[in-house]
Amino acid sequence: MEKANALGVYLRARRDLVRPEDVGLIGGDRRRVPGLRREELAMLAGISSDYYLRLEQGRGQHPSAQVLDALANALRLDAAATAHLHDLARPKTRRRARPRAERVPAGIIQLIDQLPMPAYVYGRYMDVLAANHLARALSPNFAPGRNLLRQVFLDPGDRELHLDWDRATAGVVGGLRATAGADPGDPRLAELVGELSISSDRFRTLWARADVGHRGEGTSHMLHPQVGELHLRRDKLAIAGTEGQQLVIYHAEPGTASAQALGLLGSIAATDERDATTQDQDIVG
Repeated sequence: MEKANALGVYLRARRDLVRPEDVGLIGGDRRRVPGLRREELAMLAGISSDYYLRLEQGRGQHPSAQVLDALANALRLDAAATAHLHDLARPKTRRRARPRAERVPAGIIQLIDQLPMPAYVYGRYMDVLAANHLARALSPNFAPGRNLLRQVFLDPGDRELHLDWDRATAGVVGGLRATAGADPGDPRLAELVGELSISSDRFRTLWARADVGHRGEGTSHMLHPQVGELHLRRDKLAIAGTEGQQLVIYHAEPGTASAQALGLLGSIAATDERDATTQDQDIVG
């Protein structure tokens, strides 16, 4: 990741994804670039080729909102990607040191422990920070201390669990981009991106696309080793007063096979929890 020119890296990545024919230009087999040429993007945005070159090389000084909106329109960016573009171009201020450990508010921990459905909290770097017993029963990778990015890309068991793995991986990488914002020099982010770029072809491809946006509410398709196939509604709630923490809740449509399977999983998890408590008491006794 280029620390000093995040805007230029992003513009190049998005330029490569726009086909000339999609914006009224002539394509062809003899083109040496996968998407738009620099001068083509500059023309579509209504700016000079020289000025666009300076932006992409990191020599442009604080482009105006109008220029950024014109580039976003030419690149066919959605609202989240356009906001990310503006964020990257914003003058950087000195960042305060981030706290070493992310802490989940006590009330949120109490809440998820009382929920009768799988729920967990993840932080800025997609580390699981808190989870109830149903979430841990749904996947051991939803346990505190696990990193969702590492698990979904590097753990074969996680790939077997997520039948919608392609969609899930695209969503988590887009979420990482959105959360990271304009701080490419963040050492923890650089560590994660570097590790996964080396270890996972899928991650490397997705990161190069520079898509932005959290995998928000929707449906997750899973195959659980104990209760079988699950179609679960997935809802995410931002936790106020934190730096990007998200509460994730899974639930099933009432009366469906998935609801029955989730109920069975809850019974299995409750039994396992009671057995573990009894064993601990026997050891102490």
